Amino acid sequence: MNPFDLAGRVALVTGANTGLGQGIAVALAAAGADIVAVGRSAPTETEGEIAKLGRRFLSIQADLGSTAPIDRAIDEAVAKFGAIDILINNAGIIRRADAIDVTEEDWDAVVDVNLKSAFFLAQAVAKRAIAAQRTAKIINIASMLSFQGGIRVPAYAASKSAIAGLTRALANEWAGRGINVNAIAPGYFETNNTEALRQDATRSRDILARIPAGRWGSPSDLGGAAVFLASHAADYVHGVVLPVDGGWLAR
Repeated sequence: MNPFDLAGRVALVTGANTGLGQGIAVALAAAGADIVAVGRSAPTETEGEIAKLGRRFLSIQADLGSTAPIDRAIDEAVAKFGAIDILINNAGIIRRADAIDVTEEDWDAVVDVNLKSAFFLAQAVAKRAIAAQRTAKIINIASMLSFQGGIRVPAYAASKSAIAGLTRALANEWAGRGINVNAIAPGYFETNNTEALRQDATRSRDILARIPAGRWGSPSDLGGAAVFLASHAADYVHGVVLPVDGGWLAR
């Protein structure tokens, strides 16, 4: 038996329309999983990639700036595919401003998507798994700013530091119930969230100078870590925050 085989499993991925979420969804599908994509915009490109792999796909429109659509999204996924075996809490936003200028509106927007909805999605999946006496894998997407403070992104840094703590807290409670909770901490990747950094010649140069791999990450670089943590190969892995950063933290 291949311990990395995800055939017959269903993965719900938030924010799968582009970037990291798309890369993870495609990797999970390539390993055999069927995909439920939850997000604000239609994941047309992602759906096409997964169709090529011969996996089933369901798109659910939901704005995770609020917890209101969470139960509906979970119910739709279960009604279509029977269960959710894997949750990827990837949806996230970032608002850049000097800390002294951050508004309450921007703070709440970032924390609501990045942290609050991630917790209540995890809770909803765990409740159903426990009630059905099924195992589940929950993978939160953390960040380098789960370890560091960053610059001009205090709400984002706070939310991603909290994701690391939440991952450990949920692992402590749910490991004995057959639910693995872990996180992946991407380094500097080519996504919409890093567009401003990559367009800033000085910041981009400084970032690349510190990455031993010498390049920005591609969303496909997260695939292996996601498949590992979602698979039976990681059945005894709980509460880990796994950096995928091109060596950034080693410097």
